Amino acid sequence: MSELVVTGLRAAVAGREVLRGIDIVVRSGEVHAVMGPNGAGKSTLGKVLLGHPAYEVLDGSVCLDGVELLGRPTWERAAAGLFLAPQDPIEVPGVTVAAVLAEALVASGRAAAAGPALLARLAEEAGALGVSPALLERGLNVDASGGERKRMETLQLAALAPSVAVLDELDSGLDVDALRECAQRIAAAARPAPGVTALGVLAITHYRRLLDVLRPDRVHVLVGGRLVASGGPELADELEQAGYAAYLDPSEAAAAAPAGEGGLDALFR
Repeated sequence: MSELVVTGLRAAVAGREVLRGIDIVVRSGEVHAVMGPNGAGKSTLGKVLLGHPAYEVLDGSVCLDGVELLGRPTWERAAAGLFLAPQDPIEVPGVTVAAVLAEALVASGRAAAAGPALLARLAEEAGALGVSPALLERGLNVDASGGERKRMETLQLAALAPSVAVLDELDSGLDVDALRECAQRIAAAARPAPGVTALGVLAITHYRRLLDVLRPDRVHVLVGGRLVASGGPELADELEQAGYAAYLDPSEAAAAAPAGEGGLDALFR
């Protein structure tokens, strides 16, 4: 069983402190959701966990299976078993997804999985996720829509089988069918058949619709760079109805609209 332990994590960007002491533990087979208003630090959390160079860690610890990740380059964190599905996946012209994954598997000590079987695995995963075979043959994410890029991120997650996956607004840009397919694949990795190592998931999201498929074990509310509340799946329902006003300073509360009023969620009802 793997365990990601984040303790007292503080981080800043451009001289401004954004994370003000994050404590969270994600174990194999657990799905944790982090929700919060815009500007709360949700995407910052994902970037800091993977070592984005624009962010300065001020204090704290990030350990995966007892190994401290802070201070290590991003590739070492990924090789250790940490995966980030970014909000806006980038294009890599001239480099196919198979080439990217083969190098990643070799770097993580799984060279055997990077052989001919990798192409068959990718074809199988692509079929399940509705990824066009043409996308596998061109540069990573080149000429791909936002939804196609999210499917490709999910495909990479499935092929790499990391210990813990951080999903930064996976639902952004996905239609209902793509969201269901991606979320179901991740849920299957988190709750696999007996004998298969389970994935730990930290899902950053604004909307409950992703959680309807992922079925989180814990939901955390991130406000002002701090986790101000944690609870079961019912907490996501409360946030959809009431928003974040109860967790904000009085001066901020008036600007906080309920998470489920209007916006994208209304399109999925």
